[in-house]
Amino acid sequence: MRGGEPDGSHDADGPWEEWNPTEESIRPVRGRHRVAKQRGGGLARSGTVLGVGVIAAVGAGGMATAEDRPPLPISMPDIGGMAEDLSDKLPDAKSFPGIGGLISDSGSDSGAGSGSGAGSDAGSDSSLSAAPASGNAAPLSQAGLSQTEAAQGRDAGEALRNRILQQADAQQGAAEQEARDAAEAAAIEQASKDAAAQQQEAEKAAAAKKAAESEAKRKAEEEARRKAEAERLAKLARSFTSPLTSYTLTASFGQAGDRWAADHTGQDFAAPTGTPVKAVHSGTITQAGWAGSYGYRIVLTLDDGTELWFCHLSSMVKTSGKVNTGDVIGRVGATGNVTGPHLHLEVRPGSGDPINPLTWLREHGVSA
Repeated sequence: MRGGEPDGSHDADGPWEEWNPTEESIRPVRGRHRVAKQRGGGLARSGTVLGVGVIAAVGAGGMATAEDRPPLPISMPDIGGMAEDLSDKLPDAKSFPGIGGLISDSGSDSGAGSGSGAGSDAGSDSSLSAAPASGNAAPLSQAGLSQTEAAQGRDAGEALRNRILQQADAQQGAAEQEARDAAEAAAIEQASKDAAAQQQEAEKAAAAKKAAESEAKRKAEEEARRKAEAERLAKLARSFTSPLTSYTLTASFGQAGDRWAADHTGQDFAAPTGTPVKAVHSGTITQAGWAGSYGYRIVLTLDDGTELWFCHLSSMVKTSGKVNTGDVIGRVGATGNVTGPHLHLEVRPGSGDPINPLTWLREHGVSA
């Protein structure tokens, strides 16, 4: 039996023993109403902290049905001046998405300025219970949603997940695009290098081909010149001949010796006295007679003005007029300044200074 309850059974509805509260039974909970001691606007900020705590405690579902439930008693710990310091460091509740509408600065200030600590608790409870009914704030689970996402009935978790996936897709797409761009740039650079290499190879091949063609052309031209010269010499050979049929070459052109006043001006062909001397080419005999140290001399002038001097003759067969190639014009002798019988032949182009007779004969197809 408890208190003054009579013996025996009793109904669930009573009767109950009258309860007389004592000092111990009504001892106040520590720090329940000490929020009213905060200074200035600290109560409003403490209300903000309280509102955030209530929202986190009851959740989105609880806030949605808060207006159908009786106000909940809230107890605050005795944090004294720490509450004010903490509230000064917290951001304004209105800056939280979907929470600003749950907190009323005017209601908090009014609750802080009137009534006792109990009245402040009641005002805070009624403000919290009435906030969702105003329709200005969304549940915490809806925080951060756009109007379109809220209208589509999405929750914050799904929206955050979708945004994270979208961001990951965007980053992956950017990385793939960067890789494609890098690969494309590398391909372009490689293609440029390959094209440059191919161009160089083509230029080298073209240069080699040009050089080969030039060399072939040079050889062909040289061969053509050789053939032309051979034909020319063959033709000249038919019109030029050696002055003697049989001979021995002795003193050569330009040779020095005490027998001459200067270097030797002709080519000596040694042969027995009386050996026939022939006209090297057709021309006209312009001089014939004694010429001092040259002995008997015949001067045969060709059509181009070149003079041929036949010297030291023992006799002169032709002394004037036209002669043809191979005609006998005199005979070998030892007249003039000589040491033995021979033919001294000089070649003077344009009636000028003498040149090497052997070179001139070879240029005209005569081997001597």
